[in-house]
Amino acid sequence: MIENQTSELLEKIRQQFDSSPYPRIPLDKSPKSDRYLLYIHNLVTPYYLRNQKVIETKGKVILDAGCGTGYKSLVLAEANPGAKIVGVDISEESVKLARQRLSHHGHDDAEFYVLPIEELPKLDRQFDYINCDELLYLFSEPSIALQAMKAVLKPQGIIRSNLHSAIQRFNFFRAQKVFTMMGLMDGNPDDLEMGIAVETMKALKDNVSLKATTWNSAYEGENGKETILMNYLFQGDKGYTITDMFNAFRAAELEFISMVNWRQWDLMDLFKEPDNLPAFLTMSLPEISVEEKLQLFELLHPIHRLMDFWCGHLNQAQSFVPISEWTDSDWQQAKAYLHPQLRTPEFREDLIASVTEMRMFSISKHLSLSTEFVGLDNAMVFCLIPLLEEPQSMMSLVQHWKKVRPVDPVTSKPTEEQQAFYIVQQLLLRLENLGYVMLELD
Repeated sequence: MIENQTSELLEKIRQQFDSSPYPRIPLDKSPKSDRYLLYIHNLVTPYYLRNQKVIETKGKVILDAGCGTGYKSLVLAEANPGAKIVGVDISEESVKLARQRLSHHGHDDAEFYVLPIEELPKLDRQFDYINCDELLYLFSEPSIALQAMKAVLKPQGIIRSNLHSAIQRFNFFRAQKVFTMMGLMDGNPDDLEMGIAVETMKALKDNVSLKATTWNSAYEGENGKETILMNYLFQGDKGYTITDMFNAFRAAELEFISMVNWRQWDLMDLFKEPDNLPAFLTMSLPEISVEEKLQLFELLHPIHRLMDFWCGHLNQAQSFVPISEWTDSDWQQAKAYLHPQLRTPEFREDLIASVTEMRMFSISKHLSLSTEFVGLDNAMVFCLIPLLEEPQSMMSLVQHWKKVRPVDPVTSKPTEEQQAFYIVQQLLLRLENLGYVMLELD
């Protein structure tokens, strides 16, 4: 009986995406200007978080599991130059659009297959990176899909996936129950069902809880159909907690690496004065696990629709000395890399202009990784210019600084090596912490 119900639901989901392929993004839309989207889909980002090493994307094989109409496949292709892109989806109509999209943007070597996640081994391939976006929450057990992806993941490979938050998305699940009771989800929701859902929400008083917490008048037009379908009438949609997520990792024997938007899951950011917490919190918070910190964040401040994460095989992370524990000797052996998503003509032009015009350089304008503005004064920008061309050793950057600032502007004496070393070190620490620069030991 359970297998029949699961098969029936899977067919409903397939029919839904065949009739309304997702996402509905124009074929000619390019992600090249969305630096953050490229940043989180670049294999370099999670690989560095896990191993404190920089990896080349050329020659890597990347799977987009549940590729839909292929927009994320295109993002993966743009973010990972030289990588082979393979996409799978259960919707034949979506796969057709994915092929067209990648070909339209000049990625003719991408491959797409109509295939469910459970049958990934049929591809007879092993992948360096697997992207499984907006799909895992449709499985009866997330661990089933994770195990299927793990079976085709290389030992050092990384999986990126996500689950809907049961807490943040609670009100939409209420709406889905309402429309299930109305019979709108008995079959494949189409224009008729979407119209009834819209008319129902419009008919409610504005102060009715469900309308007040989920509805927006922008959903009423033609452009709102995708939102209606993917929120109010989404077949198989389910919510999970942080505990559920970690239980799925344990069941699939996978290792949590990081949340994809990890800066936005910082528990300490929820407190007015993180350095002046009540005594109990000061003693207890440093001792709790990563899982418990994420769970607390979600309970206190459930703002994320998706619990978006990276994971990989158990015990495959490379050992390294955290940068916070580096000695001066370690720093002398260090190499600095500018993140690939900053190596753009626009970034170069603006960086050089800030030097010639002697103005503040807004690095967050080119890649916004948090809500804060990140600016560098004119003097600090000089350290980044050599990184535009290629990675630089710490000591080469120190020598570069000494050439740029041969004289201490305060004492008018020659810049000492130790002073230059400290200035470059502090700049790199700040930029590495913010995600703009990567540091590794040779």
